[in-house]
Order: sequence, then structure tokens, then C-alpha cells
Amino acid sequence: MQVLQGPDARRALTRTFNDLPVPDAVLRRIEATFGEALSPEAVVERLLADVRARGDDALRDWTERLDGHRPEELAVSAEDLAAAAVDGPLHSAIRLAIARVRAFYEAQPAHGFLNHGPDGALGQLVRPLGRVGVYVPGGLAPLISTLIHTAVPAQVAGVRDIVVTTPPDREGRIHPAILVAARELGLTQLYKVGGAQAIGALAYGTASIPAVDKIAGPGNLFVVIAKRMVYGMAGIESLPGPTETLVVADDSADPRFVAADLLAQAEHNGAEPVLVSTSRDLLLRVQAELNGQLEALPEPNRSWARDSVQARMKVVLAGSLAEALELSNLYAPEHLCLLTRDPWSLLGGVQRAGGVFLGEASMEALGDYVAGPSHVMPTGGTARFMSPVNVRDFQTIISVVGLTEDTLRRIGPAGALLARAEGLEAHARAIESRLNAQEDAPGAFLPL
Repeated sequence: MQVLQGPDARRALTRTFNDLPVPDAVLRRIEATFGEALSPEAVVERLLADVRARGDDALRDWTERLDGHRPEELAVSAEDLAAAAVDGPLHSAIRLAIARVRAFYEAQPAHGFLNHGPDGALGQLVRPLGRVGVYVPGGLAPLISTLIHTAVPAQVAGVRDIVVTTPPDREGRIHPAILVAARELGLTQLYKVGGAQAIGALAYGTASIPAVDKIAGPGNLFVVIAKRMVYGMAGIESLPGPTETLVVADDSADPRFVAADLLAQAEHNGAEPVLVSTSRDLLLRVQAELNGQLEALPEPNRSWARDSVQARMKVVLAGSLAEALELSNLYAPEHLCLLTRDPWSLLGGVQRAGGVFLGEASMEALGDYVAGPSHVMPTGGTARFMSPVNVRDFQTIISVVGLTEDTLRRIGPAGALLARAEGLEAHARAIESRLNAQEDAPGAFLPL
């Protein structure tokens, strides 16, 4: 385990914000599927163009080619949705997650305002989006939580029309837990389509799948590239890449918990676990725990986690907790876990992170499911300027201006002056036409 310090640590935790990394295995799969060496961007361009041109037929063809099943009916039937079942404890856990996420977002202020004063009325109208698309990954595992953590904030925002796409298995089935969660959420528009082609369908619309105003939800490399390419046809909430967790720990931290939190993220494909500690002794004990816990994981989780730890894990020895927070803010992690004597005392120093998890009872893994806030958080350093999925992601804000005639007389000349400074004469004349009418008589306009 290489331990970084000082300038080396700063360099290692400084993001370059390059394009998403492309594993060799992905390139090999592309060549095997398409018969030629293509970049992921070229693959996505081809898929999106075909979906835009041929609609449902393209979705069927690409689902058969990439997922091994040809869905004649793209939509999940009402009968299949009603019949989906999981065991009682899992069903209860789904209901608990929905209830806690809904309660969290119902506490988020989501209303507009209209202030009436001497100048007239100024304010904002807040309106829900008309239709939202939710992408739920389903390749390696059925991400039940992703459906809950995207659809619930949209529902709380007031969105009434939510369209869900998720890839089917080779028998054309959607995991029953996803269907049960959708049913508990009252969602009825589910489609058996995944990958970049699903993003194209949501952006452009097909005979079966309606176009949406905004697409939310994480996905693989091709999904992220597709979201980037369709932006403008539809909105996107973010471009979520591989997950990451940065743990700040002092000498009071339990190495078992530190290792467990790092491995909880490391088992995601392409994840980047980061440990910043003020204690060299803790780093050594965490290394021993990592090795033991890693070997205890079942396959394929062990292989995924080992790849993340060996290829991407960063370990930093900080001189103080203040330096540890400085490094965390530089890195801008998706998840920041504070395993220290007094994590609350550090909260004021957190400037950039998708989510902060305070103390041993607030592990990030719990936040992925039932804590309350959405687990769809900014990755790749985008926490510098992005936020986790929230109610505002699914609303628009409309500015309201209703000024009095006295206000027009007072501020109108300044507006006209600024317009002429910008070379926009028609703007200035539009303002002055009202000012001239005020000077002449109500309803009369003087020639300019």
C-alpha cells in the first residue's frame, strides 16, 4: 500500500476532468459486437441515430443484439406489473425506503414566492416538469434503490408522468423487485429497454416510448455518453460516472468500519476508494482489515472490489484533520465519510461533496438505501458545481415581474441607458415608449 503525503497527495487527488476512462474489456466487446474497432462515442452515435430513424424497430434490434432478447412488446404489461412479487421482508424494506426518501424530500422547500412592495411585484413561479424519464441500470444487479431515489424526488416535485426504462434479462424479464418498487410508487409506464438506445428513446420518443423533458439516473459508460449527446433534446440531471468514497479517519476510528466502508464502494465496477487519515498506525491496521474482508467476499464481488482497491485506491497520510478536509474539498468526492472523534465539528469545513456521512452509525452503504437523501450524487469531481438529485431537478422556475408606473419612471431611464450602451436601440425605445406615454397621457404614445 503506497501512502501519499504533501504535494504527492494533492497531485493524486486533483481531478483532471478528462473524458470517462474506457477499459480495454469494453473496447474488446465493441469490436466483437460491431466487427470493427470503434470508440464508445462512435457506438453511441450509431445507436442514437438508428433509434431516431427507426424507433421501436431499432430498440428491438439492439436489445436483441446487446441484451440477448428481442422484446416484441417493449412495455411491461399491467398483468406482469400486478403479478410481480418478492419475499415479505424485502417488500417491507422497499416500502421503508420509499417512505423515508419521500419524507426527506417533502421537507425540501419547493414553493415559489411573490413579493409585493412599493416597486410592484417580483417573484418566482415553480412548476413541475411535464414528463420525466428514469433510467434504472439492470446489467450486473437490479438497482431497486435507483428507481426509488430518482422517482420519489420527481413525484414530490409534482411530476405526474414518469417513464421508466431498464434492460431485460436474456429471457426478457425485469427483476420482480424493480416491478414491486414501481408498483409501490404508483408507476405504470415501464419499458424493457436499456443502454444508450433507451436514452435515445426517452430523448426522441418512439411509437411505444414517449419523449420526456428530462432524463435522470446513472448507467454504464454508454448510457452516460448518450445522456451527454442527447442533452438539448431533453434535460439531464447529471453525468454520473463510476462511484467514489473518500473516508477521513483519525486514530479513534475502528479499522473494521473504515475497511468496510471502502469495500462497500469498491465492489462497484470502476469505483475509486480513497482513505485520508491523520494516523499512520490506522492506515496499517486498515490495510490488514481490507485484506481479510476482501477475501471473505463472495465472487464476483471479491474480484470487482479487488480491482478497485488494486487499481484505483488512494491512501493519504494527512498532518491534521484540517489538511484532511482541505484534500477532500480538492477531490470533491461523491461520498465523504467522517470517521473521527467528533465528526460534527468538521462539518463546517466541508465545502465540496455530494453527501457527508457523519460517524460510524451513518455509513454510506445505508445512505444508498433507506437513510433518506437520494444516492444519485455527483461523481468525478463534479461536486464542485453539481448537487445530488433533489426536488429542484424536476421543476422549472419562472420569473415574475409586475412593476408599478412609479417604479418604471424611477428605473426606466437607467434601463434605456444600459440598452444603448449595449447597442440595442429597440430595447431602449421599448422602455422610452412607456416613459413618453406617462409624460403625455395615459394610453398615449409619443413618436420617437
